[in-house]
Amino acid sequence: MSSSAKDSQASPKQLRNIPLSVLDLSPIVEGSNATESYKKSLDLAQHVEKWGYHRFWLAEHHSMPSVASSATSVLIGHIAGGTTTLRVGSGGIMLPNHAPLAIAEQFGTLESLYPGRIDLGLGRAPGADQRTARALRRDLRNGEDFPELLQELRAYFDPSLGHTPAGVHAVPGEGLSIPIWLLGSSDFSARLAGLLGLPFAFAGHFSPNYTLPALQTYRHSFRPSEVLQEPYAMVGVNVMAADTDERAERLATSHFQAFLNIIRGDLKPIQPPVDSMDDLWTEFEKLSVQSQLRSSIIGSPDKIKEELQSLLNATQADELMITTSMFDHADRLRSYEIVADVWKS
Repeated sequence: MSSSAKDSQASPKQLRNIPLSVLDLSPIVEGSNATESYKKSLDLAQHVEKWGYHRFWLAEHHSMPSVASSATSVLIGHIAGGTTTLRVGSGGIMLPNHAPLAIAEQFGTLESLYPGRIDLGLGRAPGADQRTARALRRDLRNGEDFPELLQELRAYFDPSLGHTPAGVHAVPGEGLSIPIWLLGSSDFSARLAGLLGLPFAFAGHFSPNYTLPALQTYRHSFRPSEVLQEPYAMVGVNVMAADTDERAERLATSHFQAFLNIIRGDLKPIQPPVDSMDDLWTEFEKLSVQSQLRSSIIGSPDKIKEELQSLLNATQADELMITTSMFDHADRLRSYEIVADVWKS
């Protein structure tokens, strides 16, 4: 056992001592549109910057009526341009959807505009269904070529790695130091991140059953690199906070409805909260949604603090990334404010 592992066991991490960050999908709610979503995402970013959050990441999804962050690189520029201290990045770019050169140029542009504030988080899923994946011109190899695409992308930033076509350069991009993270919901990217000595972010907000195995794989596989000497793991978690447990549970029904609609293949914008989900789902659907969202933390400030600390105790994460899906923007802001308050207390 390494000395850092022993230290971790001897001194469990405390919530107040680790960074908290935000994952945003620029949600589109029923009756609204992408224009309003972008305004609200920027407003959220400006608030969480004031409240001390560390990063603000945006996720690539396609052909989803509830998600406006499909052109992720463009939206990152919008958020970075309206903030001053937040690190802004992708959580993540689905690399097999893109030519590595194009991503190197896009993030080279962002880093040139906002030096020292841009993160490049990468995933290997399409961020869409099979039909949309085909429309994105993917060859549907299920991300099997992700390691090669990653190798090529990294070499555009650092040509000494030598895995790009001769005479091809990323301008801007080449020579810039942009942190690359690997994202995952299983152990594939966990192992790859460990072997390459890169930071790893796990999608615990929708793949809770694999959180601890993936983190164990990452830490066990980790090899020191020029990027990191020790593993650095971030865990995503759904948090729906309100001033009372009852209100938080009601507001969370918008998120439950979103996952229910995904299960049914009936995609639609984020729906208003309801008093009870019992009239909306079958028992089987209830079990399916609750299984996928069982790590969600829903409640009043005391409950939020207790369960966030419990998550930290279980994962020993170096950072937590909070994602909150609510219908009303004011409720969403209040949720992130509550998390910030209990984090600092």
